[in-house]
Amino acid sequence: QVQLVESGGGSVQAGGSLRLSCAASGYTGSIRCMGWFRQIPGKEREGVATFYTGGGTTAYADSVKGRFTISRDNAKNTLYLQMNSLKPEDTAMYYCAADTLRWALCGNLYEGDYRNWGQGTQVTVSS
Repeated sequence: QVQLVESGGGSVQAGGSLRLSCAASGYTGSIRCMGWFRQIPGKEREGVATFYTGGGTTAYADSVKGRFTISRDNAKNTLYLQMNSLKPEDTAMYYCAADTLRWALCGNLYEGDYRNWGQGTQVTVSS
């Protein structure tokens, strides 16, 4: 089992920045893909960005390209999401996910492929 704990959410004004963190613990040796997903009440969870630990390859949703950056600190077993130029439409609960996916699936940003999830951290962007 893998445990994931997110932090770093909060409330900011449009144009501001936040950095989310996801600390992984437990049986992390098998993890090959980690990602960030977000969900608004009443809507399906959508993929934001993923990081393939096998080679550092990343993938982003079109809506966040150029504004968000996903990264990972291997020594700390922590995944990050740097969010810049935030918009009100970025308001959502953000979740960290991890699994043993190969890149072919990791790059799809599809929530159904992940078995390990954190509890989420709320991001609210006001106009």
